[in-house]
Amino acid sequence: MKKLYLVILLFAMGCQEGGVSQNKSTQPPDKVKTAAKVELSRQLKINKDALLQGASEQIRIDAATVMLFSEDPLAREILLSALSQGENSSARIAVCKSLSQSRGMQESIKAEDDFVQPLLDILATKDFGEAKLAAEATLLFKYEQISGPLEKMATDSSLPVKARLNAIYTLKLQPNMRATFQLIRLLDDSDKQVADEAENTLHSLGIPVGKDMQTRRQIIDELKRKGRDEFLRDWQVRQESQLREMEAELNLWQGLYLSALDRIYDGINDDTVKGQFLAEHLGNTKEIIKLWALEKVSQWRVGTKSELPAELGPILVNLVSDRDRDVRLKTAKLLSLMGQLNSSQRLLEQLEIEKDDEVKIELFVALGGACYYAFLPGSEVKIPEEIRKDTLEWAAKFLVEEDPKKAQKAAEVIRKLLEQDGLTSGEVDRYFSLLAERYNQQKDKADGVLRGELLGAMAGLCGPRSTHKTEASKAFERLFEEGLSDKTDLVREAAVEGIINIDKTKALGKLRGGFANDSSAKIRQRVIELAGEVGNSDDLTWLTEKLGAADGEPAWQTMLTIFKSVDANTLGQWMERFSSQDMGATLSDEQKLSFLEIVERKASGENKAEMLKNVRGKLAQLYSKTSMFEQAAKYLGLLREGASTTAEKEAVLAQLLDVYLRWPKVDAVAQLVNNSLLEKDLGPDNAIVLSIDKYLAELPATTEPNIVLAALAKIKTTERRPMWAEQVQRWTKHSGSLKDANKPKDKGN
Repeated sequence: MKKLYLVILLFAMGCQEGGVSQNKSTQPPDKVKTAAKVELSRQLKINKDALLQGASEQIRIDAATVMLFSEDPLAREILLSALSQGENSSARIAVCKSLSQSRGMQESIKAEDDFVQPLLDILATKDFGEAKLAAEATLLFKYEQISGPLEKMATDSSLPVKARLNAIYTLKLQPNMRATFQLIRLLDDSDKQVADEAENTLHSLGIPVGKDMQTRRQIIDELKRKGRDEFLRDWQVRQESQLREMEAELNLWQGLYLSALDRIYDGINDDTVKGQFLAEHLGNTKEIIKLWALEKVSQWRVGTKSELPAELGPILVNLVSDRDRDVRLKTAKLLSLMGQLNSSQRLLEQLEIEKDDEVKIELFVALGGACYYAFLPGSEVKIPEEIRKDTLEWAAKFLVEEDPKKAQKAAEVIRKLLEQDGLTSGEVDRYFSLLAERYNQQKDKADGVLRGELLGAMAGLCGPRSTHKTEASKAFERLFEEGLSDKTDLVREAAVEGIINIDKTKALGKLRGGFANDSSAKIRQRVIELAGEVGNSDDLTWLTEKLGAADGEPAWQTMLTIFKSVDANTLGQWMERFSSQDMGATLSDEQKLSFLEIVERKASGENKAEMLKNVRGKLAQLYSKTSMFEQAAKYLGLLREGASTTAEKEAVLAQLLDVYLRWPKVDAVAQLVNNSLLEKDLGPDNAIVLSIDKYLAELPATTEPNIVLAALAKIKTTERRPMWAEQVQRWTKHSGSLKDANKPKDKGN
């Protein structure tokens, strides 16, 4: 079953001649009447031509509908003539469909009985395709109006079989017991084709057919016993069940067809061919196909880097006035993302006549976006200034409506268009006042969402991109101050943003207190971010309190930003604080490294030698701890170069050796030990020997130290080094003991 949606075409009823109104008082009344009659006849001829020769079926149906409800008897005669014409099937079909669609309208048809016989004539003379439409049109009438001739047609054996079968189909559609009784009687018709069709029809209606005439009489009696109301309830249940089945089947086939389209579309690699494919399907007469194509355009627009083919632009713009509501809605949503299309004029025209509220809102949003894009510097789209003013007028209308969605969208469009230049101070002040007035109306409302959206639009007008930032700041600063105490997070968030947009430094002084710990995570993060933009060393203390908590990482990043701007002495104080047990446990190794790297650069730049030595030692230790051995070796090398005493150098060398051993970098281990042996013998108390001892002691039992020991054993000294030789022998012996301990035992022993 097909759901039909009628869109009535409103034809212009003729334009009065320019001189009629001017000369009305001087023209005789009969001439005025004659002119009106001529004008009406001209309109009727337009409708007639549209019915008989219209370029599309919808145009023909619309023309028939206009004449169907016309007061002019001549209009009805045109329709009756079209039904009776044998040669113009398209016009006949249009009238039948118009009659069917009129059942859902409140307006009544004048002298509707006049259409009964022409429709029955179609049943008697035409093939099933047209007869089916005529049968559906008969539902406009009560069964009593058509029962006599219809039942006679169904039972008249002298008529062609196709006429009788058409009559059976018409009886099937009638929600009336008498029509069902007639179908049951036809089961015993002498014409087998008629009897079979009657049986099939009754089966489709869920009516039992019985085996003989007596049984069928009992079926009729049982239906009569149930009565009209129960019969109609059963009939309605059966029709609804069939409708569900047909809708399910329709959905199945639609799904299969759309899946096939998906496969074809996905298989196209050339953007030009893909664009042509979408253009073709955007122009399809079926709404579901247009919606599919619109979804593909949306995916292309959002999900790929390539530009949409240029030929799609005009097609999309035209679809904002499509007959289907869902197509208009999806097109408007898509155009709101495509301001580069010159769509403002078409959007404005459709907005003025649109009846659906949801579509209207999306058209308005798209119009605001199109205007905003057109007035951007360097935009290739040029639109008249009047369109922007008309858009702002629509925004003013939407802003005062009770529907919060309309008011919110209006505020957003006002924000966009007032950010740009081109409006007088008087115009700007007017819209500022409208925003403030609508906001004040919401102050006592429990739901603060719209308050927040309105205040957010005001905050945007105070932002850096706004041409009228100064005027907006004066107009809205008081509202931002009041909004800070609002219980709704969204309102406070907008108020915070507005205050920040007006003056960042002043805002930080106001917000760093309680608002740094606000219940809104967005506000807390915004205050932390603001401290990174305009904060100083005074902000480090309250930021430190956030370390280790939910806002810890943003707070730390802001602290790093501030650390980069302070002097070395301040960094030195914070290095001492971070060295304390409590503070040290709060920071991760990665955070400590990022801080110490800043300290190292600042100390180097300000020639703070002692601080530089201290921080490099901490960096080397942390890099080694985190297995960043190359960096650790680099800083230990710098420390060795700066060491002033032998003891300091040996201590650094021991640390460097430990790094090489754990890296592992065996060649560097051997080179470092060899250089030390060139200077002196290395006894058991030497820092290098102790470092090797520690390394070997900490090795897992399953790890063989032969690689390191082999490298150490290969070192050839130019002078006798007995203590070193003793150490190597001790380590080698120890290694052998480990091997013996880890070697699998002989099963035979």
